[in-house]
Amino acid sequence: MTTRVRNRSSDAIYYDGCTCVGETPKAIKVDIPDLGEEQWIPKSQLHDDSEVYAKGDEGTLAVTNWFAKNLEGGGDGESAS
Repeated sequence: MTTRVRNRSSDAIYYDGCTCVGETPKAIKVDIPDLGEEQWIPKSQLHDDSEVYAKGDEGTLAVTNWFAKNLEGGGDGESAS
């Protein structure tokens, strides 16, 4: 089971147990278990604390608060690629 943690940094949201399954020059496609599906994440929205930056990376994904609200609000991230 994965855990979404909000308190590590005030300017980022963290998702544990993620795997990057694809990559373009401007975005990564990440399997985010907490959201139940793969999502495209613009590289510009990755937080410096993220362990997931490129295809094959596994660990904690850290994204900006703004982008996390988009993900959780039903945004599909498709415009990221």
